[in-house]
Amino acid sequence: MLRLAGARLLDERDGQAVRAVLTADPVASCMVAARVETAGLDPWRLGGELWGCDARGLRGASRLEAVCFAGPNLIPLRGNRSALRSFADRALRRRRMCSSMVGPAEQVLGLWAEVEAEWGPAREVRADQPLMSISTTPLVAPDPQVRQVRPDELDRYLPAAVRMFIEEVGIDPRVGDGGAGYRARVAELIAAGRAFARFDGGEVVFKAEIGAVSSAVGQIQGVWVHPDRRGHGLGATGTAAVVRRLVSGMGRTASLYVNGYNAPARAVYDRIGFTQVGQYATVLF
Repeated sequence: MLRLAGARLLDERDGQAVRAVLTADPVASCMVAARVETAGLDPWRLGGELWGCDARGLRGASRLEAVCFAGPNLIPLRGNRSALRSFADRALRRRRMCSSMVGPAEQVLGLWAEVEAEWGPAREVRADQPLMSISTTPLVAPDPQVRQVRPDELDRYLPAAVRMFIEEVGIDPRVGDGGAGYRARVAELIAAGRAFARFDGGEVVFKAEIGAVSSAVGQIQGVWVHPDRRGHGLGATGTAAVVRRLVSGMGRTASLYVNGYNAPARAVYDRIGFTQVGQYATVLF
């Protein structure tokens, strides 16, 4: 018989156990795995804390049963109701710092149920977000005009990134600091070679980025087509170009998650060859 202990802060001594959890579901764990592989488990370098719950047997043996990342986003990756309650207890001890909760739907919605009374109401709860992946050549021919964005093209790329963010998240990323923070994040993606676009007449007509990258998976984000060019296949061929870069160029599985109500986007990803491998949910604050 196993008994679940309360949530505790994980450290480098837990590295092997944490990596076992992350590799058990590499697509769902990509965002956290990317951080852990780069920074280890030290909170200062990780940019947040990694919490865990241990299941203890009658003879005292234990194993890491649940994991949650607490940083700019709160990402519960694994855990039953008891573990989620323990994560909630730890989260509620301090002021909310995260801008969203995101991850496997069962864990996100379960954790949200535990903290909603104090953290709510949410700006939006997206309970149905199919998690999709592809590890083979895309079924759609990639757009040869989609390429990596150069650092000197930041000012041409940024307006499209802002428009995408507003459409997807519902708020302007320039609010508060005039856009300095968002500009810096976009510039970092460009510098890392993870921002892609098709420029027509100097204007971005398609864009996408590779966000989190672990040793096994790369997560595509920020897919956007200029409103005047929608319905002409740019989303499919452009995304296929990014998939090809991840699968053939970087040796990773390409993944993304999409709102379940976005039928046109889901149809595009199906046509490219993505298959659903899980279910995500997001709570936006």
